[in-house]
Amino acid sequence: MDNYRLILVFTLAFLGLMLYQAWQQDYGPKPLTAEQQAAQTQRALQETPAAGGDVALPDTSGAESIDSTVPTQPGQAKSVAGRTVKVETDLYRLEIDTQGGNIISLYLREYPVSVDTPDVKFRLMSPTRPNLFVAQSGLLAKKAAPTHETPYQVAQAEYIMAEDEESLVVDLKWQEEGVSVIKRFEFQRGDYTVKVRHLVENQSGGPWAGREYRQLIRTELDESMQSQFIYTYTGAVYYSPEEKYKKYSFDDMESATLDRDVKNGWIAMLQHYFVGAWVPPKEQMEHFYSKALSNGRYLVGAYTPAVEVASGGAHTFETTLYVGPKLQDEMAAIAPGLELAVDYGWLTILAQPIFWLLRWIHDIVGNWGWAIIILTILIKGAFYKLSEASYKSMAGMRKLGPRIQALKDRYGDDKQRMNQAMMEIYKKEKINPLGGCLPILVQIPVFIALYWVLLESVEMRQAPFILWIEDLSVKDPYFVLPLIMGVSMFIQQKLNPAPPDPMQAKIMMSLPFVFTIFFAFFPSGLVLYWVVNNILSITQQWYITRKVEAGEKV
Repeated sequence: MDNYRLILVFTLAFLGLMLYQAWQQDYGPKPLTAEQQAAQTQRALQETPAAGGDVALPDTSGAESIDSTVPTQPGQAKSVAGRTVKVETDLYRLEIDTQGGNIISLYLREYPVSVDTPDVKFRLMSPTRPNLFVAQSGLLAKKAAPTHETPYQVAQAEYIMAEDEESLVVDLKWQEEGVSVIKRFEFQRGDYTVKVRHLVENQSGGPWAGREYRQLIRTELDESMQSQFIYTYTGAVYYSPEEKYKKYSFDDMESATLDRDVKNGWIAMLQHYFVGAWVPPKEQMEHFYSKALSNGRYLVGAYTPAVEVASGGAHTFETTLYVGPKLQDEMAAIAPGLELAVDYGWLTILAQPIFWLLRWIHDIVGNWGWAIIILTILIKGAFYKLSEASYKSMAGMRKLGPRIQALKDRYGDDKQRMNQAMMEIYKKEKINPLGGCLPILVQIPVFIALYWVLLESVEMRQAPFILWIEDLSVKDPYFVLPLIMGVSMFIQQKLNPAPPDPMQAKIMMSLPFVFTIFFAFFPSGLVLYWVVNNILSITQQWYITRKVEAGEKV
């Protein structure tokens, strides 16, 4: 009767899940079309002031050659009508605000929002809520210099990379008091890096001293974009040769500001699958800083040492902006440790080789779903002997089940005498009741690392498998894989020795139903891995159990 109740609860929960999904499809929020997104951006630019308000600038009080104050009044230059410059490359569709020369909107052309809306591209940067995310940069100087709030001039309102072009250059110009600055964005075909340069020419009649700063500002990720059952980090990170990869969360910014000098490091803002990072030139000392702004906005930035330019001289500040998917090989080639933005946590040392193997298999079979299956088989084979020891112990315990039950009936509530009698049986039959634990514990870090590989790798995003599985990074639309996973867990429970305590036995029997509910919301790639692993475990355990119960040598 209790099992029937569990089945009834599971059925009702599953029906509720189906109804919720149907309601979301009919009445839930729909992704905006490209035209709607463009209109939203234009409204935001019209409604919000050009100045950054309380947006933080670097603290330059320690540099004698540069004032700590920054001009906030607009200069004499005139910006292009509409305030934005539209740029289109093979990978990006973005907008640069002429008020400051900041990247305020960026779509990734190779990454749709979902497989159901291939024409609606994923928007990584936006000047509006939810998910505000912009990249700012500028100069600070004792004399006049363009900050991230200063208007620029630009030759045209739209730049498009032609099919026969390998690069695209967008120049924004500013001039005041004999100092001219060209803010140059350089895009390369097939490359998610943007070279950002400030070309300073000093004709002021006296020396000009200044520094360049770059910063990223964003809000917390809209919760509707995240699964409630899966946590991925959204926030700031920085890298230094001393501390390596270091998270600096929004809560950290609320309690204390980042304030340190770093050489050969970088700063970034992360979210699931995607990253925006400022990478300075090698061997250049940078000062990293952060600030929690008003209205739930957070800032992380870096500025260079002060540079003096003699009258008649020139200087170029150069930095790299990586903005796009977390592609490990590409990021590793840009800066040391940048590939760690693919955050595998404390199991990175195991996860990175596993990802390398998974990608190698994918290069052969050409399908990430089959690559997951083959990788799971290989890992299961590598741990075959450890699993064998565990299953032999479980089979032995299962074989002793009737005798243990007899002891329970004999001694009743006398736990001490019952435990003594059980130990004597285990000793006589040469069975270690904990013998199955150590082999499982050894395997756990590897399987957790594989879990994070499947969760964090952008390669899984919108990767199809077979039949109804069109995206391995989202839940199974028909819950077939979670149901198979639940059935496989139930079969495993039947193969394991039953707990002597009736309450424990009921709890264990309920776990397959509970986990099926949880896994219904997990990415199908993760569920596929668990299904394959469970099927392999059942096969191995059934074979060993049959041999042990028949008295044959395993």
